[in-house]
Amino acid sequence: MTNRLRRHAPAVLRNREPILAVLKRVLPATGVLLEVASGSGEHAAFIAPRLASGLDWQPSEASLDALADIDAHAGDADCSCIRPAIVLNACDADWPVQSAEAVFCCNMVHIAPFQAAEGLFAGSSRILANGAPLILYGPFKRNGVHTAPSNQAFDEGLRARNPRWGVRCLETEIVPLAAKSGFALDEVVAMPANNLTVIFRRRNRASCCR
Repeated sequence: MTNRLRRHAPAVLRNREPILAVLKRVLPATGVLLEVASGSGEHAAFIAPRLASGLDWQPSEASLDALADIDAHAGDADCSCIRPAIVLNACDADWPVQSAEAVFCCNMVHIAPFQAAEGLFAGSSRILANGAPLILYGPFKRNGVHTAPSNQAFDEGLRARNPRWGVRCLETEIVPLAAKSGFALDEVVAMPANNLTVIFRRRNRASCCR
């Protein structure tokens, strides 16, 4: 394995164990987990080897330049269940993955235009079967209110960098968006540093309102 320098996300060291605990509980034992917006790839490298051996982890990023870092971290983990990273833009109408048993997206919804969240739910709706989970991790407002002063400061900083970014409200923005694509809120798990893991489930396609 090459010793090339690769990106590191300091927050991964703080949140990977709590995220792992939730994923162990809600993910299926077999199939494919698609990770949208894998970032540095460190979540895949840490979590995938600790999940059920029948579950393959498919990392992805919108930029081709990010794939080498993701694959490098996967190589360090020496885990055969992590697939080579692929280019996937959540906003695209066609994803390079035709089906999956679960979708995981960490820290993307707030550091992207809202169209990325719309694309995430729309794309996940196309590839997930009834009852399959779509799992989000990150900061969210609850009923229009920040959960901590630090989250409010973070939100203000994001919007100063890009007015199209920002911490989204779970109840007024994300849950209605999920419903439009056929997802129902299943569980909200409080996490360290005032973040949440939010689990949605794909509803029966026949019963979804279009």
